[in-house]
Order: sequence, then structure tokens, then C-alpha cells
Amino acid sequence: MRVLLVEDDRKLSAAVCKLLEKERIAADPVYDGTDGLDWALGGEYDAVILDVMLPGMDGFSVLREIRKAKVATPVLMLTARTALEDRLTGLDSGADYYLPKPFESAELISCLHAITRRGSTPPVMSLSFGDLALESKDASLKNTENGQDVRLGAKEYQLMELFLRNPGQILSKETMQERVWGLESEAEYNNLEVYVSFLRKKLGFIGSRVKIRATRGLGYSLEEET
Repeated sequence: MRVLLVEDDRKLSAAVCKLLEKERIAADPVYDGTDGLDWALGGEYDAVILDVMLPGMDGFSVLREIRKAKVATPVLMLTARTALEDRLTGLDSGADYYLPKPFESAELISCLHAITRRGSTPPVMSLSFGDLALESKDASLKNTENGQDVRLGAKEYQLMELFLRNPGQILSKETMQERVWGLESEAEYNNLEVYVSFLRKKLGFIGSRVKIRATRGLGYSLEEET
């Protein structure tokens, strides 16, 4: 599962991202309403976690624009504004759930799973390309032809998910760093090289024809060898 997190409190955003990562949920954090709207309209997300009090554009306005654009992605409002009037505004604007701050971690995860289950578009349980399938239920990478599979760690899973959502497309190192480690991550690019190496070894382990190709000066792409 991949979610968009729109929260201007960077410490809280980082904490929520870590919480989601433990549940094998990839999160793209943005910190203002304008970016939140752009990413919600341009990305393929299973859910959006949206604060109300945001710079640039408030969460209610972001939500109304999302629904006006006919985007049906489930939205969880996560905010300190707990008055009945605010909750009704959020729900009337198209929110699927309104969770007040402070919140319990277990409740956030439960609410997130609930809104994605009942969303108009069910969450993607597996992604595939060539003889390769990525299963979200157990974070495994499987060769669909010979039945071999292997478990992935959290970062490996997020990186492979990114590849499988963009097969054949060259992804820049900057894009991969941002989508997997976050906009504010201090992780260096050699971390990316290490995880690409891990994935290559696991692709070899399951005997997949799918390979991660490096294009000098541009980035990496997922390709199927014939």
C-alpha cells in the first residue's frame, strides 16, 4: 500500500512515516496544501492522510479540489480541529474518516485499513511485470513461472514497488531517494546502491528474467530479458 501524507508538522510527519513503514505501508510526505493537492491529483495512491491546518491551502480546500477532480482515493483527515462543525465540514467535503489528534498508533492503522477496504477502488494487493510478482500481504517477491519466492525488507519492498509501478521507465536516483527515503532524508546515495544490489541478488535467487538496469548518468529501470 502507498499513501500520501500531507502534514506540515515535520516531526509528526516523520513519526507517522516510521509507523507506516513498520506496517509495510509506503508513505510520500509533503508539507503544504498546494503540494498535497498536486501529488494527490498526479499520483496513484491507495489513500491520503490529510491535515486541516496547512500552509498554502487548508485541508478542507485540498479535499474539495480532489473530489471536484473526480479522484476517489480514500482520504483520512488527521487534525487537531475536533469541533463538531469541523468534523462535519470534513465529511461533507468528501473525507472517508476524521481522526482527531492526538491519536493512538493502532487506531490510525486500523482506520487506514478500513477506508482502503471500503474505497471504490480496492487497494493493490500485488504488482507484476514479466515473471515477477510483488505480494503486499507478506512482502514477498515471487517468480510466477517457477514458484520461487523471497521475503523483502521494508526498504527493499518500497523500492521494488516503485520499480513495478514504473516498469521500463528510467527512474532518476533523486526520484528514488525521494520516494523511498523521503524528501528530508539524510540518507546518502550509496544507500540506494546497496538496496539495488540487494534486490538484484534476490531477483537472481528466484531465477527471474526481470533485471534492474543501470543507465549511466540517468538512473535505474526495471527490464525484462528475453
